[in-house]
Amino acid sequence: MGKIFGTDGIRDRAGSGYLTREFVTRVARAVGGLLRENPAQFRTPPPPSLRARRPATAPLRARGRVVIGRDTRASGPDLERWLVEGFQAEGVGAALAGVVTTPGVACLTRAWGAALGVVISASHNPAEDNGIKFFSPQGFKIPDRAEERIEKILQENGAPGKPRRKAPPPLDLSSSVGEYLDFLAGFSRPLGGMKIVLDCGHGAASALAGPLFERLGARPILLNASPDGRNINAGCGALHPEGLAEAVRREGARLGASFDGDADRVILADETGTLRDGDHVLALCATHLKERGRLPGNLVVSTVMANFGLERYLAGLGIALRRTPVGDRFVAEEMVRSGAVLGGEPAGHILFFDASPAGDGLLTTLRVLDILAERGEPLSRLALEKCPQVLLNVPVGRKPPLQEVPEVRKAIETATRALGAEGRVLVRYSGTENLCRVMVEGTDAALVDRLARDVADAVRRELS
Repeated sequence: MGKIFGTDGIRDRAGSGYLTREFVTRVARAVGGLLRENPAQFRTPPPPSLRARRPATAPLRARGRVVIGRDTRASGPDLERWLVEGFQAEGVGAALAGVVTTPGVACLTRAWGAALGVVISASHNPAEDNGIKFFSPQGFKIPDRAEERIEKILQENGAPGKPRRKAPPPLDLSSSVGEYLDFLAGFSRPLGGMKIVLDCGHGAASALAGPLFERLGARPILLNASPDGRNINAGCGALHPEGLAEAVRREGARLGASFDGDADRVILADETGTLRDGDHVLALCATHLKERGRLPGNLVVSTVMANFGLERYLAGLGIALRRTPVGDRFVAEEMVRSGAVLGGEPAGHILFFDASPAGDGLLTTLRVLDILAERGEPLSRLALEKCPQVLLNVPVGRKPPLQEVPEVRKAIETATRALGAEGRVLVRYSGTENLCRVMVEGTDAALVDRLARDVADAVRRELS
């Protein structure tokens, strides 16, 4: 058995590999046993900026239980049932939130005083895949050491023994998910009939986005909000925002927002229909916070994938960009270490540590709208100029260290020399899919495109 946890929890094809009934039940029993042994090992102390922003729910709904939420995939109910079986076998009760976004589970885990949060989702992956993500009682991804302990138990132990003790039956709290919308609504001013296009990707935002924006006085236009268990992320949502851009132009909307399957990230379209990603959101929010003296250390955290144009833009404002490995958990960890309140990824996963511990596409959209209203200008006025960047995803059959594949190493070195100081090359494996991601950026678009294809071809020849 190899490494079980990727960069964002456990993922596999639903019903096979790490997502069979037997294995999912074992995962829950391993986690349940560790919870009984020492719940503190799952804790992640929040940064000072978050300690005063805990959502207030009285009485606490799920104290001592595990909150479980899922996206709209057909396999979700089975995985939910298997997790409950495993937790109950260890004497741990479950509170079922039903279909809700990943950040919704993080929020409700904090609000309801739960022992742990669990999300059943494969985020932007196709409907055939699924996954399991764990959140601490404070709403963050669980610590690395906790994941390592779970992996060790799963890798060393055989099938679990007899159930240890009885647990209470699952508590259905799906009707209380509206408390998450209450929390979000507190971060927005009235939207005054504003026309907004929302592409829900047939995912977890489908039943939440419309009511939230209607409640705030907007006129939401919903796209792809009819999940059938098989259409999540299918040609829509944050991975395919072209339809969003077209709808914004057609409807004359003020803004468009396109979410992925679990709505922890968002790609925006400004009022002209021009797409705006996480780099644009970070530029806008950093500018606004810096001007108002609310950007501690004049620091923004992003990943190695952040465009060099963002780094130059922020430097011009006296703001430092600190880079981490790809993955929101690495961004969050660096934000906690550095005291930063703003961070995120180009893919649209944005963290506001003055509001929430989790990246949240709905919250990000509200934050952008609030900033634009306060500044009295449209998103199209943002002056960020991104460097030409090409990102190619190459399917691979194996994942050896790239430096140990001579032809790939040579192609990377050749591309790096050709760019010199005017660009960079980043080649890495996806932590959630059998893909190698090739990113090249620089000032010459034609050169960037050619070099990216050269490196991708070498990866394809050697590793496909």
